[in-house]
Amino acid sequence: MELSGRLVLVTGGGSGLGAATARHMAGQGAKVGILDFDDARTQAVAKEVGGMAAKVDVRDPDQVEAAVAAAADRFGPPVLSVACAGIADAGRVVGREGKVSVDLFRRVGEVNLIGTYNAMTFAARAMMENDPDADGQRGVIVNTASVAYQDGQMGQTAYAASKGGVASMCLPAAREMARQGIRVCAIAPGLFQTPMMEALPEETVAGIAANVPFPARLGDPDEFARLAAHVFANPYLNGEVIRLDGATRLPPR
Repeated sequence: MELSGRLVLVTGGGSGLGAATARHMAGQGAKVGILDFDDARTQAVAKEVGGMAAKVDVRDPDQVEAAVAAAADRFGPPVLSVACAGIADAGRVVGREGKVSVDLFRRVGEVNLIGTYNAMTFAARAMMENDPDADGQRGVIVNTASVAYQDGQMGQTAYAASKGGVASMCLPAAREMARQGIRVCAIAPGLFQTPMMEALPEETVAGIAANVPFPARLGDPDEFARLAAHVFANPYLNGEVIRLDGATRLPPR
């Protein structure tokens, strides 16, 4: 399959890993459909890359379905979908004075896991309209997990659980979609230079980066985008969760 002239869907494409992915795919000649809750940022990135913007709450399947259909009507069925929409709200299971985090757990799970499932569902259905290539491929789905699914820190129970769900649905989804010629992988990024990190104090970021063995720095979002592009280009990558983390392992806190 070729990216040039074909539709690539990116959820969370208004900033961070998603924006880098949108820019990289557009640089490969793809037509990019950007789905994000932040309308202003989404419009800005879409204008920059010559793509289509859609304000979408990924928790709502109707909104995702409509946005995917609109992008496909404009550019043709997608050949690649990269799900980057997510939140990283933190909270202990039981905090100070007995405060619980049930509502936080539900919100993080709805955005990160259900939102990813919604994006995968409607992207896959649209991909089934593609004619298969010489290898029988119709499309590729790349979901975003996190290294926290394996070594989540204190306060990350909700986040780690949501990303664990993204990781664990990768293989069964790949097996299910094999007959349709759709591959499914997930990337589990480590510590990346995203708006989430930029909001932290400089000394905090330096301490976080010190946990990365090599290269001893935060990841560049374009490195995530390049891996997503490689997953698309390599037809034997399927059903796999790939850590992209500079060999880091998160400490307990």
